[in-house]
Amino acid sequence: MHPEQHDEFRAASFRDLTAATLYDILRLRSDVFVVEQECAYPDLDGRDTEPGTRHLWFSRDREIRAYLRILDDHGTERIGRVVTAKSARGSGLAGRLMTHALEIIGHRPAVLDAQSYLVDFYAKFGFVPSGPEFVEDGIPHTPMTRKI
Repeated sequence: MHPEQHDEFRAASFRDLTAATLYDILRLRSDVFVVEQECAYPDLDGRDTEPGTRHLWFSRDREIRAYLRILDDHGTERIGRVVTAKSARGSGLAGRLMTHALEIIGHRPAVLDAQSYLVDFYAKFGFVPSGPEFVEDGIPHTPMTRKI
C-alpha cells in the first residue's frame, strides 16, 4: 500500500470547518508561505469565509498534509493557496488535490496564479499561461487559465 493511500480527502465550506481544522489549515499555510518561503503577506484576506469558497485538503492522523481553496470570482473559479507540508512533498497529494478541485469546478472557467517554477505542474491539468510573469511577495508568479 502506498503512503498516500492513508491520507483522507476532505472538502468543506468555511461554515463546515471545525475550529481545530481551520487552525491546522492556517498553521500549514503559515508554516510554508510565511516561514519557509519567507513571505510576510496578509494570508487572512477575508476570502476564506466567503460563501462560495471551498476548502480542500488531505489529512492523516489529524495533520493537514496538503490544502487548496477554490474561490468564486464572479463566474470564474480561482484556485489558490495550494500548499503541501514539507513532510508530505513528493507523495502526489498536490496532484490529487488538483484532480479533486477540477472535479468540483467541472466545466466552469478556472484560473490560478502559479509560482512560476510550477507552470509545468499546472499545465498537466489543462492550465496555460494567460499573462506576463509578475512578482508577488518576492516570488515570480505566472497567471494561468484552464481552457474548457
